[in-house]
Amino acid sequence: MIRNLIELTRSSPLWNHRGKSDSGWWNVVTIGIALLVSIPILTVAANLFIPSGDIWQHLASTVLPEYVKNSFWLMIGVGTGVFILGVGTAWLTTMCRFPGSRWFNWMLILPMAVPAYLMAYTYTDFLAYTGPVQSMLRNLTGWGLGEYWFPNVRSIGGAITMMSFVFFPYVYLLTRAAFLEQSSSQLEASRSLGASPFQSFYKIALPLARPSIAAGMALALMETLNDFGTVDYFGVQTFTTGIYRTWFGLGERAAAAQLSAFLLLFILVLILLERWSRNKMSVRQSSTGRYRQLFVYDLKGWKAWASTLFCSLPVVVGFLIPVIILTDMMIANFSVAVDTRFLQFSLNTILVASLAGIFALIVALIMAYGVRLNPNFLTKTSTRIGSMGYAIPGSVIAVGILIPFGWMDNTIDAWLRETVGISSGLILSGTIFALIFAYVVRFLAVAFNTVEASLGKITPNMDEAAEGMGYSFGKILRKVHIPMMSGSLFAAIMLVVVDVIKELPATLIVRPFNFDTLAVQVYRLASDERLAESSGAALAIILVGLVPVIILSRSITKTRKMSKIES
Repeated sequence: MIRNLIELTRSSPLWNHRGKSDSGWWNVVTIGIALLVSIPILTVAANLFIPSGDIWQHLASTVLPEYVKNSFWLMIGVGTGVFILGVGTAWLTTMCRFPGSRWFNWMLILPMAVPAYLMAYTYTDFLAYTGPVQSMLRNLTGWGLGEYWFPNVRSIGGAITMMSFVFFPYVYLLTRAAFLEQSSSQLEASRSLGASPFQSFYKIALPLARPSIAAGMALALMETLNDFGTVDYFGVQTFTTGIYRTWFGLGERAAAAQLSAFLLLFILVLILLERWSRNKMSVRQSSTGRYRQLFVYDLKGWKAWASTLFCSLPVVVGFLIPVIILTDMMIANFSVAVDTRFLQFSLNTILVASLAGIFALIVALIMAYGVRLNPNFLTKTSTRIGSMGYAIPGSVIAVGILIPFGWMDNTIDAWLRETVGISSGLILSGTIFALIFAYVVRFLAVAFNTVEASLGKITPNMDEAAEGMGYSFGKILRKVHIPMMSGSLFAAIMLVVVDVIKELPATLIVRPFNFDTLAVQVYRLASDERLAESSGAALAIILVGLVPVIILSRSITKTRKMSKIES
C-alpha cells in the first residue's frame, strides 16, 4: 500500500486539499479537543479576573511575600547553577578534547533520569549528622558535636544545589547543539588573532549561543517552579507547597486557585522568554561555515584533568551517588523495599501511565492531523494553548481540574438526589479519570511535538495520492500515516509514560483516595524518614527515567567532524 503511494507521489502535484469541505469536521474536532484539554489552564487563568474579596488581601499580608521571595531566590540560584554547569560542560565537550570527553557527551544527560525530590531524599540521609560524610569527618578530625560547622542541606541553598545538578542538562543539550551549529569561520578568525580558548568562548561562542542558553534556562526554571517534593521536604515555602497546603490543609479552594493563578503569571513570562529565544535561535544562526570541519582544542596537563574533574562533578553528584545510595539501601532492606505493597504501587503506576500515554497519543494524533489539514489561525492557536500544559506546574493543573470536576460532581449529585433520591458521589474528581486527564493535560505537549514532527516529514503529495485512490482523511491517517510513523508513535507513548511515572505534584493532589503510585509512595515514606523502605520504588523511577536518556544519547553522539589543535 505505502509502496504504491510512494510511486504515485513521484509525479503527483502538491496536495491541494481536494474535497476540502470534508475536512471541516476534523477542524471542529481538533478545536474541540484542544479546548477540552485547555480547561484546567483556562480555569486557573480565569481566577486572575474573578474578584477575590478578602482572600487576596489575606494571602498578600501573610504567606504570599514569602512564596514570592523563596520562588525568586530559587529561580536566581538554580538559573546561576544550571548556567555554570550547562554552558561550561557544553563548551568543554564540544570544543575541547581531554580524558573522557567523548564519554561525557552522553553521560552528562544521566542526571535527567533522577527526579529532584529523590536527590533531596538521598542527600539528606547522606549528609546528615549520622550519615557517612559527617561520620568520616569526625573520625578523621576527632571533632565532636558542636565543634565544627557543616552546611544544612535542608535549606533553600540545598534545594538550589539539588535542582541545579538535576536540571542543568536542559541548558547543556541546547547549548551544545548551538555550539555544534556555529560557524567555524568565526572561531578560526578569533584563533588567528591570537585569542585564547577562553577568549574565543567568551567573545564569540557565548554571544552566538545566548538564545539557546536562554531557552534551556527557561525550561530549567519551569521545572524549578513545578517542583514540590524537594521544597516540601526541605521546608522551603514556595507556590507549589502553598497551593497544596492551602487546598488540603486549610480547605481554602478559592485561595489555592488565586495562588495558582499568580504562579501561572510566572510561568507565562518564562514561556514567552523560551519562545522568544527559539525565534532568535532560528534568526541568529549563520550558515556560513556551519558544515566545515570544526577545530577543537586538545587540552594538555592540568587543564585537561581540570576539565575532566569539572565534567565528572555533575555526573557523580547528580546520578552516581544517588543511585549507589539507593542501591545499597535496597540491598540491605530488600524485604521491606520490595514487598507486596511495592508490587501494588507498581501496578497502579503502570496502569495510569499506560492509559495516560495511550490517550495522550490519541489526542496528539487528532490535533496534529487537524493542523495538517487546516493550518489556520484558530486551529493553530487552540492546539498551542492545549499543548502548553508541559510548561504549567502539576499543582496548577491539578487545581484547574478539581475546580470544574468538583462543580460537575456536585451538580450531578444534587440532581440525582432531587430526582431519584440517590447520591452519585465523586464520579469525576474522585476516580482515576481525573488523574489520567491531569496527566494528558500535563504531558500532551510531549506526544504532540513528537507526532507533529514525524507527520511533517511525510510529503503532502502522499496524502494527495491516497485521496486520489478514494481514501477519506481518516483512512489516510490510519492506512498511511500511522504505519509510517509507528516508531515515533511508540517513542511518544514511552516519553509520556516516563514523565507520568516521575510526576509527583499532580498525582499527590488529584489521585483518588487510597490510590498510590511509586512517586507518592516514595514521598510518603521519605517524609516519614523511612527512606530505606522507599529505595525500591525510588530506583524503579530512576531506571524508567533512563529511557529518554537512552533515546537522547543515541542522537547526541552524532556530531560534526572535528580536527584537533594544541592548546
